[in-house]
Amino acid sequence: MATIGQDIQQAKQLLEKGELVAIPTETVYGLAGNALDPTTVAKIFLVKNRPSFDPLIVHVSSLKAAHSFVAGIPKQAEQLVRRFWPGPLTLLLAKKEIIPDLVTAGLDRVGIRCPDHPLTLALLQQITFPLAAPSANPFGYVSPTSAQHVQDQLGGKISYILDGGRCQIGIESTIVGWEDQQAVIYRLGGVSLEQIESVIGKVNVRAHSTSQPQAPGQLKSHYAPRKKFLLGDIQELAKKYPVDRYGILSFQNNVTGISSDFHLILSSSGDLNEAARNLFFMLRQFDYMNIDIVLAEEVPNVGLGRAINDRLRRAASDDQV
Repeated sequence: MATIGQDIQQAKQLLEKGELVAIPTETVYGLAGNALDPTTVAKIFLVKNRPSFDPLIVHVSSLKAAHSFVAGIPKQAEQLVRRFWPGPLTLLLAKKEIIPDLVTAGLDRVGIRCPDHPLTLALLQQITFPLAAPSANPFGYVSPTSAQHVQDQLGGKISYILDGGRCQIGIESTIVGWEDQQAVIYRLGGVSLEQIESVIGKVNVRAHSTSQPQAPGQLKSHYAPRKKFLLGDIQELAKKYPVDRYGILSFQNNVTGISSDFHLILSSSGDLNEAARNLFFMLRQFDYMNIDIVLAEEVPNVGLGRAINDRLRRAASDDQV
């Protein structure tokens, strides 16, 4: 199994040798390697069992560092950086040749961000290369929000997990790019649509693609627990299954008229930030319960609720009629 610790120097040495290290961010834990080394990047795809057509995000320590890897930063992108970096915002920008095609799945744009976590920022400041770092879990499964989650899933395939505690945001970064000078959200995430539009005005949303994604995290079926996952009216869904065989994931309240020993509530106070922080953590909890099915409901579709609902829909994608 992997060693779990907070030794930045050990993580640095492993990365410099072309090894992979799990790193904490404010969103989820990442499986990190030297983004400039195609051999190392190939290891990331292998360890995750991730298809090579799904591009990776590159992590840097600052806007100044980002200039070394992208061909240009539009004015609106700079405005967003000033407001949201370090933070859960990825910018999809024209890449320089120094970024291997394997990182971007052959596309001419690269997703780049500056994570808001002190350990990972310190690590990035001490190495001479950026880090390619998708979520540190097997492809398609629930993203990890703690070092133990990484250990449970990938501990036998990597040697070190940099432990930064539980992730504070709990869902992945928002991805923003530009087409014909119009801002586009390719993935809803830790920065809300409303927050983006408060800085740069109206943006389009293109949240997923079923094939050949243009940005990381666009595949329709994703973020899924190991149990069958159904999304809709929990009371109606519950009529179809024995009460002792399902778990319930609700937003704020107990579901009236339904008794379940396996009922998790995202936020009893109705706080969407708390709900986002709990989402992946709770989806993983269901995998350890003696149930067959998870019945879930959407949350209010505002602010971070849009990103939460996006993850819920994709977790349920294979199981919906």
